[in-house]
Amino acid sequence: MQNGSIMRAERRRGPDVWEYRWREPGADGKRKHRRMVVGSVNQFVDKSAVFRATSALRRDVNMSDVRSKGKPITLSQLADHYSQRELAANNRWKTHSTKLGYRGYLRKWIIPRWGGYTLTAIRAGEIELWLRSLPLARSTCAKIRNVMSVLFNHGLRHELLDRNPVQWVRQSAKRKKIPAVLEIEEVQVLLGALDVRERTMVLLDVVTGLRASELFGLKWTDINFKKNEISVTRSIVMQVVGPCKTEASQKPVPLDPVLARTLRIWQAHTKVQGCERLGLRQPAKRRAKAVLVPVAHEKSNP
Repeated sequence: MQNGSIMRAERRRGPDVWEYRWREPGADGKRKHRRMVVGSVNQFVDKSAVFRATSALRRDVNMSDVRSKGKPITLSQLADHYSQRELAANNRWKTHSTKLGYRGYLRKWIIPRWGGYTLTAIRAGEIELWLRSLPLARSTCAKIRNVMSVLFNHGLRHELLDRNPVQWVRQSAKRKKIPAVLEIEEVQVLLGALDVRERTMVLLDVVTGLRASELFGLKWTDINFKKNEISVTRSIVMQVVGPCKTEASQKPVPLDPVLARTLRIWQAHTKVQGCERLGLRQPAKRRAKAVLVPVAHEKSNP
């Protein structure tokens, strides 16, 4: 049974990181060295803290060893294993916003309540009662339930457990009240009271129905005035550029004639500044093209 080793590695940018290193059979049957970044030195103060965080990972590495199979693991250890495998910075099959959301639900709600429980001690009925007691919207409780289910499915996939109790948990995502929706007359009054920058921003959101992250990612090259359509190819979350949330989001959006005229007016304002995106002001040396989505805290004058 191998415990592996923990090493501190330097990075060109940002703080040093802790790496967990071990050996496992490769495709040719020969044992090869593997390594995985566990976290930065800001997250773990010393090797002992990193060693505790890699307990589930060590069990995964030693799955063929009989001594490791009988040891129960806690939900906190499973969450560490999931974060190291699925939520790492180099993971490209999950968007940045998804990883942020999962980490938030784990840190704020799931681990404080269930982190110390062994996986075999967690029951569906107790999870259901807990979710009903939370002072949160139903949709938020449903997301917490789904993240817990993803966590247990991850454990099943890596043979760290043999059941997923969350599959029996009932949690509705239905709204308790109807959301407020502006009428056409109200939108017209709002647009009439705004300056060109704010009017462009509001009209773009109202007409296209794009997510905020997709609006922030728009560039002038995405606006096709000849075909009257907008190409949605990227999103920006917490200043990180990534793909759109779903494939359906990447379909071209029709460009309304009124919106097209408004964008032309805003384009004339931004040509002097020469920013590439609509919503993010670039440093002076990098202002090569015009920005599309306006930002509320910037000055109106170009």
